Amino acid sequence: MHALPRFDERFAVSGEMAFLRPLAGRLLAHRRWMRERPFVTLSWSQSIDGSVSVSRSHPYALSCRKTLEMTHRLRALHDALLVGVNTVLSDDPQLTVRHCPGDDPQPVVLDSVLRIPESARLLNHPSHRPIIVTTDRATQAKATRLAALGASVQRVARSADGRVDLDAALDRLGSLGLRSVMVEGGAEVIQSMLAAQLVDYCVVTIAPTLLGGVKALEQPCRTHSEAPLTIVDCRYQAVGADLVAYGPLGAR
Repeated sequence: MHALPRFDERFAVSGEMAFLRPLAGRLLAHRRWMRERPFVTLSWSQSIDGSVSVSRSHPYALSCRKTLEMTHRLRALHDALLVGVNTVLSDDPQLTVRHCPGDDPQPVVLDSVLRIPESARLLNHPSHRPIIVTTDRATQAKATRLAALGASVQRVARSADGRVDLDAALDRLGSLGLRSVMVEGGAEVIQSMLAAQLVDYCVVTIAPTLLGGVKALEQPCRTHSEAPLTIVDCRYQAVGADLVAYGPLGAR
């Protein structure tokens, strides 16, 4: 279903982005092992006080130009780019690669009841039919209309709280041939992915800004009796005006 881009050439990183080589190596190894569950990279930008936006309905551009280029380089390294429907509602993103050379990843939206507008820019994506992962809570009429507009609507199991079951969503993406997924948010998706312990690698951009807004993490990712999640062997890279923390995710 999804044509694979150029192989080793796609994972070559150099120059200012050379610090991404460890991640590129993990992505290439995962692809060569042909594991069914996609490799998951969680990437987000936050202010120095841990905020990702001013409010849930008003996104805020935190990245400087250089870290924006880094984010698009990360997109080009992955097969798919995943966001929650709240990001689509608030930002109407394109989810393409524009600030560096590279192929667009497959856009994926988690949307348990199909709230995505039929006017969303993703439905006119320049290179991929968007995949919308939903549940049996969504109406067939809306699913049919979205399919007519070019979306691939995938129904999976729902979680106890009625949302898309993240394990089932990743399994479905793997069955569609997607071997790596970059998760960009929003805050609820970041929290849920970490709480479900489905993240393999983190790239966190920290901007020298104080927002006092919506936090990337508003609840504990683990119970009080469990060891906290940790970016193992965490490294730090100054990129433009921002600081990037990165590394594989594990428990302390």
